[in-house]
Amino acid sequence: MSAVPFEALVRRRLADEVGRFTKEAPTTVALLYPSPYGAGMSSLGFQRVYRAIFDMPGFACERIFLDDEAEQDLAQQTRPHSYESLRPLDEFPIVAVSVAYELEIAGLVRMLDAANIPARRTQRDERHPFILAGGPLTFSNPLPLAGIVDAIIVGESEELVEPVLRIIESESGDRARLLARLAEVPHVFVPEHHGATLPIVAKVDNALLPAWSPIRTPHAVLSNMFLIETERGCSRTCTYCVMRRSTNGGMRLVSMDQILATIPEDATRVGLVGAAVSDHPRITNIVNALADRGAEVGLSSLRPDRLNDDFVAALKRGGYKTLTTAMDGPSDRMRESLERRARVKHLIRAAELAKAHKMDRLKLYLMVGLPGETDADIDECIAFSTELSRIVPLSLGIAPFCAKRNTPLDGKPFAGIKVVQDRLERLRRGLRGRVDVRSTSAKWAWVEYVLAQGSEAEGLAVVDAVREGGRFADYKRAFASLPVATMAKPRRSLAIAQI
Repeated sequence: MSAVPFEALVRRRLADEVGRFTKEAPTTVALLYPSPYGAGMSSLGFQRVYRAIFDMPGFACERIFLDDEAEQDLAQQTRPHSYESLRPLDEFPIVAVSVAYELEIAGLVRMLDAANIPARRTQRDERHPFILAGGPLTFSNPLPLAGIVDAIIVGESEELVEPVLRIIESESGDRARLLARLAEVPHVFVPEHHGATLPIVAKVDNALLPAWSPIRTPHAVLSNMFLIETERGCSRTCTYCVMRRSTNGGMRLVSMDQILATIPEDATRVGLVGAAVSDHPRITNIVNALADRGAEVGLSSLRPDRLNDDFVAALKRGGYKTLTTAMDGPSDRMRESLERRARVKHLIRAAELAKAHKMDRLKLYLMVGLPGETDADIDECIAFSTELSRIVPLSLGIAPFCAKRNTPLDGKPFAGIKVVQDRLERLRRGLRGRVDVRSTSAKWAWVEYVLAQGSEAEGLAVVDAVREGGRFADYKRAFASLPVATMAKPRRSLAIAQI
């Protein structure tokens, strides 16, 4: 991308933003998102940190995103510049990066390379920006970032952003002292000092809830949508999920009055965000109140056992055209193994409600390649999905199962690329002409799995893979070259065999 088109693109996007902050400050932080602008501006966590930095006396931040073209081909990434001033990434003293999931590590590496900032932390010194990481990935396993970034805020960061940034700013001339001081801050992981020992996940005071997004833009994936938490965490015990009951005390609710009071009156689209939004006891009232304002409403999570006539009617009033919920596993047996409350009766009821309220279709998300899964489970999914498709048009969104750290299924093996591909093809054949079946890549799910279960060595292998071109074959070679001894858990030596 040449400089002129990038500048024109930035000017257009900035002109269309509502709610952006401006401030002159002695210290300006680069707030980096290693995916394109549309994804970054749809991230409530990224926008929350943006607001937290601007709330700090003496600090401001400028946003930097992966180039749009680089999402499909990392080689297309140009030298990163900020949106606010077009300042190059390498000229900022501090880079704060939010990482949502494992595959975004590649985007971070490519952006550092394109900025001529050494991607390996051991190759950086006082001449280079200090790289601070945080984000959703830290709730599960941030260890693959340990060889790349200098420090990581683990968990909820709102209360830690200010003290951490002030330490970095005050000790900028003495890297050793800076790292030593950060290592003493609770919930901050400093690889040079802590090795592979992660701190406890941070939990902020409930008084800081809810998070909400200051900036709305038509160029976000969630176009012109004001994002706000209805709750944080979850009260359920799903065995595959990081945000389960045992994480940070489970669900922490935000009152209906506080939610409605925080949403601007001119917000025409509102996104209600959380791990279990539909479990909020007043969710139907909240959606109806927003519909009364004339707002279109979106929810980040709908549980099938929470759907009833009043709730779906409210969703319809809020602009829903597709009823989207979770099937989770391909069979009742698999859903039971995941400790999911969704049952056949709930999914049938979801289809009936979608039809009754004249939704265009029902969309169900599920995983394949679960521990203990067989072709019989896939065949049950085919039969049941066919039954649902007779009630209402049906789509399935499918992701291969990847075991995450800090869950009961931590360490479970990846089913295997061929196994997953065969099961996806079995589903497609069985449902062809009746159900729309879309899935994420089995190959890239395997890469995600290796990183999700991996350590610093796997993260540094991403550096090698990106520099070789970032293709699947490059990751396969980079991971295969790792000695078993470098892996944090011996059982991950099975990862390569599970291709």
